[in-house]
Amino acid sequence: MVDQLSPLAPVLTPGRQGQGPMGVVLAEIAPGSIVQVAAWAGQESALIAIVRDATGLALPDGAGGGIATDTKAAFGFAPGKFLLADQEEGLAAALPKAVTSALGTVTDLSHGRTVIRISGTRAEWVLAKFFAIDFSLPALPVGAGLSTVHHDIFAQIQRSGADQFDIYVFRSFARSFWKSLCHASEEVNYEVR
Repeated sequence: MVDQLSPLAPVLTPGRQGQGPMGVVLAEIAPGSIVQVAAWAGQESALIAIVRDATGLALPDGAGGGIATDTKAAFGFAPGKFLLADQEEGLAAALPKAVTSALGTVTDLSHGRTVIRISGTRAEWVLAKFFAIDFSLPALPVGAGLSTVHHDIFAQIQRSGADQFDIYVFRSFARSFWKSLCHASEEVNYEVR
């Protein structure tokens, strides 16, 4: 793999911002693989089974549900469509061997997305400034994900922990979104890692 410069490199400055209790921590995470799989109509169950066998991830049967571990994540964001992430590379090469064209499609998004993690006790509150979504734990349980937009910036959000969210944005919009997220976090004090 060719080392890619993060689109956040010019603006990602590690350290604490603000004084007082820390509300959130912001970080860029860099999965080795980000892949979208989509099933043709009527093939959802077969695709879910094949992805489970190929990756070990138990995909939800329907949009919204998901799973997040320390090394892998997956969530449904539309009927029959799933976003998969793995800390290891190779997912985009392995899945097309298992997911045939009769079942659906596999699209490698690894170099087209940037993943921003926001965590901490005030993460839900900061995200609510951007999106008209209920981010409470009962409404969006751990592993669950969704697709939405913020001022025309497409975002796929997965709750990857009780107080932690991973936000997948187009690489070309990552810097702008990062700056907005930092600005929105100033009120609660934040740290960049």
